[in-house]
Amino acid sequence: MASSIFEVLKNSILGRRFRNIGYLPRWIIFAIDVFILAIASLITYLIMYSLTGALHTFEQIFIKYGSFIFVNSVCFLLYRTYSGIIRHSTFIDGVKLLISTTTSYLFLLLFNFAWYIFTDNHLFINTRLFINYVISFLLLFLFRILIKYIFEKYMNFEDQKKLIKAVIYGADANAFSVANALRAENPSRFKLLGFIDKFNLSSASKSMLNLPIVNQSKKIYVILRSLKADALIIAEKGLSKEETIAIVEECLEFNFKVFTVPLITDWEDQQQISNKVKSFEIEDLLDRKPIVLDTQSISNQLKGKTVLITGAAGSIGSEITRQVISFKPRKVILVDQAETPLHSLRLELNALSEEVSIRTVLADVRHRTAMEVVFDKFKPDVVYHAAAYKHVPLMEENPSQAIYTNVLGTKNLADLSIKHNVERFVMVSTDKAVNPSSVMGASKRIAEKYVQTLHHKYQDEGISMRTKFITTRFGNVLGSNGSIVPLFAKQISEGGPLTITHPDIIRYFMTIPEACQLVLEAGAMGQGSEIFIFDMGKQVKIIDLAKKMIRLAGFIPYKDIDIKIIGLRPGEKLYEELLNDTSKTLATHNEKIMIAQELPENYQKVHEKILDLLENISSMSNDEIVSRMKKIVPEFKSMNSVFETLDA
Repeated sequence: MASSIFEVLKNSILGRRFRNIGYLPRWIIFAIDVFILAIASLITYLIMYSLTGALHTFEQIFIKYGSFIFVNSVCFLLYRTYSGIIRHSTFIDGVKLLISTTTSYLFLLLFNFAWYIFTDNHLFINTRLFINYVISFLLLFLFRILIKYIFEKYMNFEDQKKLIKAVIYGADANAFSVANALRAENPSRFKLLGFIDKFNLSSASKSMLNLPIVNQSKKIYVILRSLKADALIIAEKGLSKEETIAIVEECLEFNFKVFTVPLITDWEDQQQISNKVKSFEIEDLLDRKPIVLDTQSISNQLKGKTVLITGAAGSIGSEITRQVISFKPRKVILVDQAETPLHSLRLELNALSEEVSIRTVLADVRHRTAMEVVFDKFKPDVVYHAAAYKHVPLMEENPSQAIYTNVLGTKNLADLSIKHNVERFVMVSTDKAVNPSSVMGASKRIAEKYVQTLHHKYQDEGISMRTKFITTRFGNVLGSNGSIVPLFAKQISEGGPLTITHPDIIRYFMTIPEACQLVLEAGAMGQGSEIFIFDMGKQVKIIDLAKKMIRLAGFIPYKDIDIKIIGLRPGEKLYEELLNDTSKTLATHNEKIMIAQELPENYQKVHEKILDLLENISSMSNDEIVSRMKKIVPEFKSMNSVFETLDA
């Protein structure tokens, strides 16, 4: 009956106006509280009359009950009980009311006692004071509870429709705390419908916070449907990563949103949960074991050293920089030709670490003289070479630029590293250098060959060389500049469609931190000339990646956001490889890092071909440049490219 009355009121003109009302001025709340005190006094008078039959004159009523109202009003002002927003009342507001009314009650008791000492007569009956105290507190408290209930249940109907109907996965102390925090959140994001208990399979009905606890005897999506939920919040701390991924993928398959929340003990402020409950990112769904680094070995290589990082403003270079700084080098030199990103990185790092000296150099690795100045000035001990042109279609159109940056840039740095007795030169390469099908991949393979044969040259000639050349090779990095994930995220934000080059295309993926951690580890363990390849996990079908990203964003593939096949780009192949046909691998102490054993090549021949290419590149056509690249890298077979004719 009451519910139907509220429904009528809610949908009436008065109800709509009431829902849209702003917060009442504090003086009105204060006036309502004083009025409630008057009601409490009237009730007290009627109770006392029913018990004693004694009537009071108007003057007596004014003195006895007016004093009670006056003292309580002063306490309201003292404790500012009226300052809270009634519809958002919390436990703290109730405590303030209790303290205020208790203070006035104790004051009146003391005043009554003092009055008795001086006049030998009681101004108040202590029983009346106590009854008035109890009734006034209950009425004040119930008023706030009632207003809060009405607003939450009936008057914020439009807001309720915007809330995400969610079920919490978990029924332990952490889940209880998450639910409490979400309920207290202002403004609210979720309407909680219940809990799912993985460990208790009893059929007995249970509840927590007046919400049902459902045992996981059925599929999760079935439970969510039965509760008419939109989302699942994973708060169960006993889940393994594999179990979590399975739950997330099940929910996504049936178009339920999934959120995760850290352990309550990990929160800096349990009252501020809005930034803690977050959607799963595509990186969270990579089914891979956590990386365990040999931090002592890395620290021995970097602590107190001068480290030079090229391409430092890029996604890989900047993450290498952040991780290098954690090992306390003496100085870090950041080299990049992109002014604004380099400036932004410097500002970030200055705030991140005051112990490590950070120097930024705006320079191009292709310019030998500029690089010579950097090496002369800073005398680096370790070089991480991440500068490269990497966009496959762009390099198909501009092969000369791929050679200048990826080959000449690498050659400049490698030669200078030997000249200046650098301890370690770590080159960041790509799986596209294996059996390359693009200009970009072939240019990186040429750079790999130069670095590797340069080391063998000194070794074969018996010349002592301090520098150890190490190459690291891995696949696509989630979230890196120009990678598929930021592109998909942008397309989703624009309403689609997501563009995919081929329905069967697959790729290896790693997160940026994972890739950079393995670069540091490989750089520390390398003894020279090795090409380290990383365990990239399972290859991912790009179309499946697109569907997951759409679902993670809360949309339905092909219904809310379309997926469009646009055809393979120039130089692109359906799958990437980490080894060429003649290579084998050797294991290392880190199960995620292997060494590619490739047939050694003669430095002199490789060097002569590279010099010939570099010296004549300005006068050659694109076809001539690519033709010479194919002579240096015989396994380079162009795909979906105008250069396919050169392979005939």
